[in-house]
Amino acid sequence: MHQPMNVNDYQRLALRSEAPQRTRNERLLNAALGLCGEAGEWADTLKKHVFHDHPLDTAALSKELGDILWYVAIACDALELEMSDVMAENIAKLRQRYPDGFSAERSLHRAE
Repeated sequence: MHQPMNVNDYQRLALRSEAPQRTRNERLLNAALGLCGEAGEWADTLKKHVFHDHPLDTAALSKELGDILWYVAIACDALELEMSDVMAENIAKLRQRYPDGFSAERSLHRAE
């Protein structure tokens, strides 16, 4: 097991392996396409477990989640955002939407 990592440190370190010559739009498109591809690989690994009776490959799923995070880091940087700010915004949205935790009722009748 690795040491816990600060999300902004991760973002900074992930950017070391991004091609510096890419334009902002190229970085955004690379991130968008990469997220789709990696999410597909993650889903395919899970599909094989659920529908093809393969053992659950948590190592492969973890690797794909890492790849997804790399593309999130690239997208955040291209948008001049820190991952921690994006995460905090998301939690604030979820707290507003589900102040007492998830409920099907609130999910069915939410304003946004």
